[in-house]
Formats: sequence, C-alpha cells, structure tokens
Amino acid sequence: MLLVGVCVLVASLGQVMSSPQSRKENLNPVVLYPWRTKTAGLSRVKRDWIIPPIRVSENSKQVPEYLVQIKSDKIFTGEVIYKLEGPGVDQEPKDLFEIDDKTGWIKSKKPLDRETHKSFTLKAFALSPSGERLENPTTIEIYVLDQNDNRPTFTKEEFIGSVPEFSIPGTSVLTVSATDADDPNTDNSVLSYSITAQESFPPFSINKTMFGINNVTGVIYTRDVGLDRDMVQAFQLTLQVADMSGMGLTSTGRAIIHITDINNHAPQFNPKTYTMFAMENKVGEDVGRVNATDKDEKNGDNWRITYSIIKGDSSGNFAIRTDQVTNQGIISVVKPLDFESRAEYQLTVRAENEVPLSIKAPFVRTSTAIVTIKVLNENEAPRFNSNPIEVSIPESVEPGTVLITSIAHDAENSKLRFEIIQDPEKWLSINHETGDISARKNFSLRSPYIKKNKYRAVVKVTDMDVGGTSIMAPLEITLWETNDFPPVLVPLSGILCSNRERHRLGLLISAVDGDLAPHADPFSFHLADGDMASNWTIIQLNETHAMLQPVIDIDQGEFSIPITVSDSGSPSLFSNALLNVTVCPCDRAGQCMSVTAAAIFGARVGISFIALMIIMASVAFLFLLLLLAVAVRSCTRRGVKKGGGLLIGESADDVRDNVFNYDEQGGGEEDEDAFNIDLLRTPNDMVLPPESFSQPGPGFPNWKQPLRKDAPYNLPSPAYPRKPQGEPTDIEDFIGDCLDVADNDPNVPPFDTALIYDYEGNGSLAGSLSSLASSSSDEDQDYDYLNDWGPRFKKLANMYDPR
Repeated sequence: MLLVGVCVLVASLGQVMSSPQSRKENLNPVVLYPWRTKTAGLSRVKRDWIIPPIRVSENSKQVPEYLVQIKSDKIFTGEVIYKLEGPGVDQEPKDLFEIDDKTGWIKSKKPLDRETHKSFTLKAFALSPSGERLENPTTIEIYVLDQNDNRPTFTKEEFIGSVPEFSIPGTSVLTVSATDADDPNTDNSVLSYSITAQESFPPFSINKTMFGINNVTGVIYTRDVGLDRDMVQAFQLTLQVADMSGMGLTSTGRAIIHITDINNHAPQFNPKTYTMFAMENKVGEDVGRVNATDKDEKNGDNWRITYSIIKGDSSGNFAIRTDQVTNQGIISVVKPLDFESRAEYQLTVRAENEVPLSIKAPFVRTSTAIVTIKVLNENEAPRFNSNPIEVSIPESVEPGTVLITSIAHDAENSKLRFEIIQDPEKWLSINHETGDISARKNFSLRSPYIKKNKYRAVVKVTDMDVGGTSIMAPLEITLWETNDFPPVLVPLSGILCSNRERHRLGLLISAVDGDLAPHADPFSFHLADGDMASNWTIIQLNETHAMLQPVIDIDQGEFSIPITVSDSGSPSLFSNALLNVTVCPCDRAGQCMSVTAAAIFGARVGISFIALMIIMASVAFLFLLLLLAVAVRSCTRRGVKKGGGLLIGESADDVRDNVFNYDEQGGGEEDEDAFNIDLLRTPNDMVLPPESFSQPGPGFPNWKQPLRKDAPYNLPSPAYPRKPQGEPTDIEDFIGDCLDVADNDPNVPPFDTALIYDYEGNGSLAGSLSSLASSSSDEDQDYDYLNDWGPRFKKLANMYDPR
C-alpha cells in the first residue's frame, strides 16, 4: 500500500520538474516551505490527508496485521510523532488497533469480529516532539469484511400448524422462518429451506410425501391428496435451512401439522330398533336410550348429535335429549300416559349432527330408528270431569233441586264413593253413589260465606277398589240474584203540621227490600186509592224516597192513606200498605200540640176553661180581621182603566195571595200543591215608571226574570214568557208556554215549590185577574169561556158570575 505522504511528495516533485517556470517558483522559500514563513495576521495554508477506507477481513490469523502507513511532510525539517485515537484504540473496544509513533504504521492487534463491530472510525495526528500539532487530524475508516462464520437458525424450536382433511394440493399450511447473523448484503445470509423427513401419526399410516416447502419463503403446503383424518391425525416434518443459497452452513428444525376434522360423517344408529316401557300417569321419567355413532373427531363440534322424534307422537307425550358425554339420545315422558286410551306407541327417531355436513360427506346424511314404547297399567285415582266444579244457579232455587250430575269418573270403571267434606252453611247434599249434588236448604246471598256471589264447598271422590285412592276438588256455586221479596213501605205512620204553609207540608216515605240490586231500588210509590188523588199527591224525590203531600187544605185528624210501592226487579214485585197520617198543629220540634198544650194549660199553669175560651175567641177575632183586610185589599185592586196600563187603587201595602193548581202543570205530581207567591219575587223590586204601563208593546226592554233563591245549584233558568194585558183567549196558550219552560227548568225538580205564571199584586205586569176581558166592573166581564176549561175553572166562573 502506497503511503499518502510519499504520493504527495512525488506529485509535487513531478510538478516542479515539469517546467522551468515551476522550478523557479519552487525556489521561492515561501512557496516551498510556507510553514517556515511567519507573516503577522496571515494563516498558513495546510494540506489535509485523504486516506481511502481500509478493509480488513474478520477472523484474520495474521496478527499483528499492518493496515496502512501515514507520513507527514514535516520529516524534512525535523522529527514527527504520530498518534492514533478512537474506538478500538483508546475507546471501547480497546486495544484492537495501534500506530507506530515513529513510522506511522497502523496495525491490528487482535482478530476482528464483524458480527460484533462492523466498522471503526479513527483519528490520526502528526505532532512535534514538543507536542505541537503539525497537521490537521486525519479520519481513517476501517471496515471489517464478513466471512461465513455463522450458521442460520430457525426462529422457533417447533412450528405447529393445521390443515383440514381432504384439502386439495397447494393448500398453504404454515410458514417457517430462520435468521443468519452474517452480513445480509452477502451470500453468507441468503437462506434456503427444505424438508428432509416426514413422519405420520399413527406411524406408517401414509407413505406419500404429503407436504412441500418453498425454499425461499419457507411456506409449507400440501403436495398430494389423501389427507383423511380417519387414517392419519398429524405429521412431523424435519426442516433444514442453509445459507449461501443452500450451499453454506445448515441448521435443522421441526414442524408439527395436525389434520383437522371436517363433518364428513353422518351419525348412524346402532341398533336401529328399540323396545321400552313407561308407567302411565308418570311425568318426567326417562324410559330408555337410543345409540348413534359418529366417526368424526370425538367430543368435537362435528361429533355432536341431536335427536328428534319425527313420527308417532302427535300428542307430544315424549321428548328426547342428547347425553353430552356419551352422545346417546335419552327418551322421557313429558305428558301423562293413559293406558286405557293408548297402550303402545311406536316412535320414529332421527339422528343428525348439530353442525351441517360437509359437501364431501357421503350421500346418506341422516339416520332413523324405530322405538316401541309400551304403557304399563296402574290403578288410577278417579278423575273429576272439571276442576273446579262450577255451578251457576238462582238464589231462589228450591230445596231438593239437583244442581249438577256426573262430576267424576274412573278409567277402570271402579266403584266410587262421593262425599261433601266442606259445606259451611250445610246447603248441599250429595248422592254417595252417583255423585249428584242437590240443594238441601234455601240459599241466601247475605251469607258471610258468599264472596262476590260465589259459595265454595269441597267434594271428595274415593276409589273403593283395593289400593284405591281418593281425590278432592272445589265446588264453586255462583248465585245470581232473583226478585224474591216485595218492597215494604216505611214508615207506616207520620205527622203533618197543620199550622205550617201547605207547600211545606209533607211526609217523607221510603221502602226496604230484602233483595239486592238490580231487584231492589229504584222504588215507585203510588196512591192505591184513586179517590185519594184529589186530596193527596206523592212526589218522587230520588230512587228510594218520596214525599206525601196534601193537595188541598186538610183539617186536623187521622187519615189512612193506601200506598202501593213497587221495586225494579224482573218481574217487578209490589206491596200495599196503609200509611197512618196525623194532621195536627205542631210545636217547633214537629210534635202535635194537642197533648202538650193541655198539659201546659191544665196541669202546670192552671188556666181555667173560661180563660182558655176567651183566648181562643180573641185569636179567632184577630184572624177574621186579617181575612177582612185581605178581602178589602183584593177588591180595591180589581179596577183597571180600560185601554191603559194604570192600576186603580194602587197601594203601598203588599197583599200576597195563594194560587191553587187545579190541574197538573209542568212538574207532574210536584205541581199539585198550592204555593205561596211571596217566595217567588218581591214586587217592590219591579216598580216601573208610570209611563211604562201605557206601552202596549210585547214587553218591557229593561225587565229581567226574577231569580230563584231556593234553587240548589244556581243553574241558569230559561226565560219564562211574559205578556202584557191581552185577550182572554190567549191565556190558554200563555199557560201552555209556561208549562213547557217549567218542564225544562233545571232548578225546579225535585226542589221546586211553585211555578211562576204571573203576579197579581203591587207592581204586577198583568194586573188583577178581575180585569181580564172587562173594562171597569165585574158586571162587564164574561166568564162563560171558563166553563170549557173543566169543572174546576167552572167553579171559579161561578164565584165571579153567580148567574
């Protein structure tokens, strides 16, 4: 190897000798020896050493081995000392290289290993004896050349793979791999794979070479057909890998390849016929097993068998399941068997895999077997035809009536005994031989043992044969209500106070019924005697109560009023009763004053009979004066100016009359009573200006219907028709209109007192009745048309026209 310093020197000498001009320039010391010239402020020009990379083979046996020599041009002027630094010299790994400080030779001290250190980068220095650096440091690259000194090795000690049976040639199984520590850029690490041996399990089960390997990629694949898991379950392959493309160092390994199962075998019954026995009336018991085998891998998914009953069990009495350990089918009873109905069953059982069969399986994919099951007889308990026993009857069923028959039977036609073991009310009887259940006594829905109209008892049936058993069932009797009792009027006596207004007189009556709904209320009350209707009336208040009221003024005394009350049953029942009514003056407590007054005046106070007569005469005289004042007031209001609306004899005093109803008006029986008009409105609230009475129009624009203060709900009442003085022939239409409005008034029934027809007093819009069809006096009036309205109005006509 040529030294760099020598090369540079020879090149320089060649250039100096090439031309006279060059030699002349070289004679200049500044040019030839620039480091000898010291110029202040200027740096000398240095020349770098350029040394090409040095390549050294690893594992070299020539130690020490001279690698390269460096030289500095300072050798002409004095002594140069060479130094070397870097990894391999004074840095780890140390002591691999050294330099001769006199000659500049670099040499290796030990054999190199490329797998440990592929290259080294060193620094070379040229120094003076005083330690002054004469040259810039030079970089020296040393590369270690690779030798094939490493064997390739597999990445695993054992490779494991699998391939389905009957795989076609070329099916990839697994990939093996190996590594080599040599230089990957050389042939020393180019690997080649091969299979050197094949062993089957079980041994010698197959002799063909079933697998191949790609020598470059290491992929193992199938080479031939015939991978049948029934014959061979696995293979062990011996592998080899070699570097230098198969020509170098080698290593061995192994691969285990399992042959996986596919579902290519359908299960098969062995044997195909079975006989089993099952006891009747037993549920949940296993009666036997059927056996089917499968050649696929045991305990694998393809080996599992599922069984089904495909024929012979239309009633669903049997079921079959799979024993997960033995893979057998277990037949059990899921519904009771009846020997008398059917003594033998012939079932067709099918076996098939849970996993669908492969297309490579044989054509026969399922297997069937015949299972004969014989039913064993036993002495059965009797059975009820229905459980519970249900009967629906009316509560009024007569004792001795048969309620139900044929409640139980026995499959073996054994003799049975029937009993009623629970009957709280002792209402039932049973025929011990036939089981017919009859009514022993009358039923009553008011029994505490009846809940929601159901009466419950318990019936027992016993098999009288040897070893016979007994059973029990509840008997549920549903009782439906019948109309058995007529309603009874309550109370049967009462008191009416004669010293009160007639519209406030009334006796509250009701009824009681031994039946329940819907055969009880609502009740209807009627007067049984038609003649009583002229003096008394019954006003229905609600579904259970009514009010008995007099229609006319009733004198004091005792009255027996026949009343009929009926219920709402189907058919309806009724009863007649005499209601004893006592009419008398009452005290504040509502009791008759006859006995009380006698006690007060006779016993306690001691008033004599003459004093009592004087008091009573004074009261009668005051009463006559009051009647006279009322009569005079009534007569002074009869005159009305003809053609005008002014009232004659108008007085600030207000006289209130009573109006009697002589026919049923609007509210039915409620309107047969007389009412006091003063409860309806106050005349002073309707005082109109005098000029308004002269208006003959249809009504007054500012007039409003007076409000009812006794209505319970404050509902709006319809407007009653109002008319000014008109023709007498319009009175009938006017009354009819009032009746229609009263019928639709929500504030009247059942709280009504009297309907408003018109007012005849101070401030009346209609004036006095005496002014109807008259001009100035009663003599001008014609009351003949009142005869056409009925006998009661005829009486009114006779009062004003005695002709």
